[in-house]
Amino acid sequence: MSKEVRVREGRSLAQALEEHLTEWAERTGIAVEIWALPAQDVPSVVARAVLATLGEALSNVERHSGARVVSVAVTFGRGGLRMTVSDNGIGFFGEAGGRGVAAMRAHLERLGGTLGVNGVPGEGTTVTGAVSCQD
Repeated sequence: MSKEVRVREGRSLAQALEEHLTEWAERTGIAVEIWALPAQDVPSVVARAVLATLGEALSNVERHSGARVVSVAVTFGRGGLRMTVSDNGIGFFGEAGGRGVAAMRAHLERLGGTLGVNGVPGEGTTVTGAVSCQD
């Protein structure tokens, strides 16, 4: 299982993501490219789901991909929150499965969100998640 990532008191989702990604890169030796982080905060239930999903995605990159670089984008707009985690690892053929994928899907589906996992053999894997955020 992945290490739980939390938004600490007084910290934004973007700050929590940046801190976790920096620590993860230092610990694993896998470079992280941050393409986008949310400019505004999201409801705490959404932040927790996104952080849990990201943590599991990174855990899968570390354990299975053999990647040297992972790229992360988390954006928030009118349509809700979108997250993309792409690596340059070994990828896979067929449908993604396993406990990690099931856990990521469950985190987002509890909020009516969706998860996609696509692999290309020899080129890497991309995890995409989306959650509608309506007040």
